[in-house]
Amino acid sequence: MANVQKGLEGVLAAETKVSSIIDSQLTYAGYDIDDLANNAEFEEIIFLLWHYRLPNAEELKTLKEKLLSYMELNPRVYSHFKEYATDNVHPMTALRTSVSYIAHFDPKAEAEDDTETLERGIRIQAKIASLVTAFARVREGKDPVKPNKDLNYAGNFLYMLRGELPTDIEVEAFNKALVLHADHEFNASTFTARCAVSSLSDMYSGIVAAVGSLKGPLHGGANERVMSMLAEVKSEDEVDEYIDNKIKNKEKIMGFGHRVYKDGDPRAKFLKEMSRKITNETGQSQLFDISVKIADKMKKEKGLIANVDFFSATVYHSLNIEHDLFTPIFAVSRTSGWIAHILEQYEDNRIMRPRAHYVGEVNRTYVPIEER
Repeated sequence: MANVQKGLEGVLAAETKVSSIIDSQLTYAGYDIDDLANNAEFEEIIFLLWHYRLPNAEELKTLKEKLLSYMELNPRVYSHFKEYATDNVHPMTALRTSVSYIAHFDPKAEAEDDTETLERGIRIQAKIASLVTAFARVREGKDPVKPNKDLNYAGNFLYMLRGELPTDIEVEAFNKALVLHADHEFNASTFTARCAVSSLSDMYSGIVAAVGSLKGPLHGGANERVMSMLAEVKSEDEVDEYIDNKIKNKEKIMGFGHRVYKDGDPRAKFLKEMSRKITNETGQSQLFDISVKIADKMKKEKGLIANVDFFSATVYHSLNIEHDLFTPIFAVSRTSGWIAHILEQYEDNRIMRPRAHYVGEVNRTYVPIEER
């Protein structure tokens, strides 16, 4: 009997310096996620993941300037959104299409030298924020908003999405969410990106493939499902009955447990605290209270601990972000990790080509169609 590892669980597929999960602790290039979540800007995380070190002041300034300069999209991309930007098109579907589309306007999309590859990564990281925000505005009949030179990456995303300057606590919350979602070792979408470029395909192809993988509810789509659940629970008093019914009917409850964390997701505590702060500031503290009661109930009844998706849902909701944009926001952050892994795959490449254990019928003989 062949030893098949379903879901590739426990299989070591490659070496990486980008991030690690050891004894339920997440690090980026050796830096503890607790340290980074408390101190780092998202732009610093981008540099760290791509270079395995934190930037100095001049390097950070240069990266920020380049990201800002690349954020605007070709006018034809905005027109492109108008062709299909409706409530019937999920933003992840639009993102998958638009990432592929912007490659047509990159004259150096196929350049292979290291400098151009890195510069292409900066362009993609800059533009993916604009793709998500522009789509969101176009489908509402609004004009896209150009980036503000006085804002950082997190602040610009909120500004381009809503057309108004975000508050300090909103920027803090969103920056922290971006930092916490930036990379997570060989998750499904990251592995998909590495598989795609292992054939020496281009970076845009790798990102498109990763977006497609992230779209699934078992990966990036979980926080959107969390918010759908919270919308069904009107008060703390309804939590026990609601969760009991879910468990009784064997329905999946999103936002709990994680395959690689047995002692709890180390990222969750930061978003739980941000959820408390921002729901309180926006007058939606009941959402946080319901969330905490659900989390306590799930830990008691099922032994499952809330993961990063659970509290990120209320953070984004309190930032007045449409629920179907939660997963595209995940993609905006995780693009930094995807690009890091793509760069790493290029550096030490071998095409991904696993084997399968065949379990179908054997020794069959072709029969002419008139005899079937």
